[in-house]
Amino acid sequence: MKEISLDTAIEIGSPYPYTLVVTSDKKGKPNAMGLSWWTFTSLQPPMIAISVGHARYTHECIEAGKEFVLCFPSKEQAQAAWLCGIKSGRKTDKFTEAGFTTAPSKVVKPPIIERATVAYECKVVGQMECGDHTLYNAEIAAVHGNPELIKHVYTVHYRKLLSIDREGNVDSDL
Repeated sequence: MKEISLDTAIEIGSPYPYTLVVTSDKKGKPNAMGLSWWTFTSLQPPMIAISVGHARYTHECIEAGKEFVLCFPSKEQAQAAWLCGIKSGRKTDKFTEAGFTTAPSKVVKPPIIERATVAYECKVVGQMECGDHTLYNAEIAAVHGNPELIKHVYTVHYRKLLSIDREGNVDSDL
């Protein structure tokens, strides 16, 4: 092994599941941001943590409402999901531009993105400042899914997307 840059390490450690963090602003307008910095933190109670940059509009939205929905976009949603990772919700209605259909969440205010493979409704229960990001730890309040959609999206260091099914079959032509 030799010493390499962090950027190279992140790229060769790819792919990472690419999710959409759905939030609502102070007025209730939904926003979705592409994110792969997430992890499960507990099974009892079920919890997920996400890391969001301080400068991101999503950070502002989470601070306002302390809740989010973590959606795993299906293969069919790859291009729309990518748009959510390259545009800011401060200036763009990503749901309209991406063509997402939403459904009301059961417990939290931000909506669920229809046709995602899985969606976790989350309520923030703790947070920690980590340099230029905030790590939000959230309890999973409800879980939704589409078991018939077997492929969701992964990212290779936010440079390209691919999809993988449960058996490990890869589509890189997204």
